[in-house]
Amino acid sequence: MKKPLLGSFEPPAAGNKHMLGALQHIHLPMRRFKELEEVDYVIVGVGSAGGVLLQRLARAGFNVVGLEAGPFWDTERDWVSDEAGSHDLYWEDPRVTGGTDPLAFGSNNCGKGVGGGSVHWAAFTPRLHPSDFEIYTRDGVGTDWPITYEEIRPYYEQLELEMPVAGPAYYPWGHPHGYPYGPHPMGGVGNALIRGCSALDIPVCIGGPVAILSGSHGDRPHCIYRGFCIQGCKVGAKASTLITHVPDALHSGAEIRDNSMAARVSLGKDGRVNGVHYFDKDGREHFQRAKSVILCGYAIETPRLLLNSACPGFELGLANSSDTVGRYLMAQAGTVVLGRFDQLVRMYKAPPAHALTEEFYETDPKNDFARGFAIQTVGPLPAAFGKQMVSAKKAWGWGLRREMMDYNHWASFGLLGEILPWPENRVTLADEKDRFGLPIAHVSFNLHENDKRLIKAATQKTIEVMHAAGATEVVHEARYAHLVGAARMGSDPRTSVVDKFGRSHDIANLFICDGSIMPTQGSANPGLTIQALAARTADYLISQARTIFTGSKRDMTTPPIRRELAPPDTWGKGVPRFTHLLSAGR
Repeated sequence: MKKPLLGSFEPPAAGNKHMLGALQHIHLPMRRFKELEEVDYVIVGVGSAGGVLLQRLARAGFNVVGLEAGPFWDTERDWVSDEAGSHDLYWEDPRVTGGTDPLAFGSNNCGKGVGGGSVHWAAFTPRLHPSDFEIYTRDGVGTDWPITYEEIRPYYEQLELEMPVAGPAYYPWGHPHGYPYGPHPMGGVGNALIRGCSALDIPVCIGGPVAILSGSHGDRPHCIYRGFCIQGCKVGAKASTLITHVPDALHSGAEIRDNSMAARVSLGKDGRVNGVHYFDKDGREHFQRAKSVILCGYAIETPRLLLNSACPGFELGLANSSDTVGRYLMAQAGTVVLGRFDQLVRMYKAPPAHALTEEFYETDPKNDFARGFAIQTVGPLPAAFGKQMVSAKKAWGWGLRREMMDYNHWASFGLLGEILPWPENRVTLADEKDRFGLPIAHVSFNLHENDKRLIKAATQKTIEVMHAAGATEVVHEARYAHLVGAARMGSDPRTSVVDKFGRSHDIANLFICDGSIMPTQGSANPGLTIQALAARTADYLISQARTIFTGSKRDMTTPPIRRELAPPDTWGKGVPRFTHLLSAGR
């Protein structure tokens, strides 16, 4: 064959062509609204939630501007298949971290740029379980959500098609279901997890659920199993809103202003927000007028922006009459357990996310703690592996070099454990300021006794599985993953920031929709839930039409799901699953 089937590959984009993968591109320029033009919605943060909302609202005919603090990535120009060269994907701006068990930031849990954290996530996409929405009722800990699993379930099914998600035909935990694309083949780490779980009679799921293509989809090629998933997928096989939703948003008339750092949300004399002040990359301040504002900056930057927007009437921070903004920040326990095997493993030769067990997810009365954990495959590349060896084995110098030379014999599992929401785990403002003169976030985090017991038990079980898989040496690195909370939803305005549709209890035309609104987190990766909540909020905004812009009355009627507003490549692809056909009424 002299030419590829789809034609010759093109060089990095020039002019009006913006590359999102080897085959996918956007033709620019996009629509540009005038400086003083009032738009319907301004969305702060074009990440997992912001990308979905931008696409839905633009496709429904609204004038929408998305402000993104980071760049609008051209994957051929900006991304590299190199660990050290991928740091621009992460939110590396200064933050102050403290408490008895301080969090680490940067590459672990924060994205910066169009697509946000979905650009560098591993793309595991399990759903929350029905129990996660009522852990106070069931287990007497945390709090209940103002919605049930059945209310979000249609959006789980919808987003699993839009990403789409690859996984087994039958997934047994939580609410059993299947996936639209078949599972991925196993890599060495996945095979190790299967061996360990099987030896201990622990059910295990292989090949997903993961938002990475196991077969081509639209103009996106399938995964080629090279392992650079969390460095930004140059192939375009891994889902991020940069490639799944942003192209259709721009085609539908939305505008994205990249390198635009939101400074404060403006509140008018009528008690309604009227726009957002922001800085461009050169430090010039601008103001985007809007009839409604949606904050999608995630669990640190959303509360930080609200606190920095304090004004007369909201001296503790905008929309913070409850003094809940910044509180109940959560991270999941994310300890990594590493095992050395006599045979070659080659952790890089598969997506990091391709097998897991949720057998220990639910509260077990036999345990001395509430709630539970999952065990998942992870696939650190050599530099990340070296950091883990420094932490786990105190390796350094020639000792570290010897460990690094042994990289291909190691496998790694990650536990994902539910840390409960506590009011003193919070985001406040530090005395230090960023380059725009804005106070930076101060984050305080402390583990409680239930959290410590859960982490200890989860670590011991994961080590047991690694030994059962045949590892001759096992070590572990304690860490956290996946920040959520700090602007939680709830039915009571005295103890929450927004209602069940993400609408501020205090300000009728201010919405929040990102991981910060999650009241609890379960032991599932939050990406799918965040995007499902965004699609649900979009349906609510569209159903309310222009009453959002003028009225204060709250209509809490559940909106119809608008499948017709999905990106155009959603339908007619993948393997039909009986559960999807039932839910779609097809």
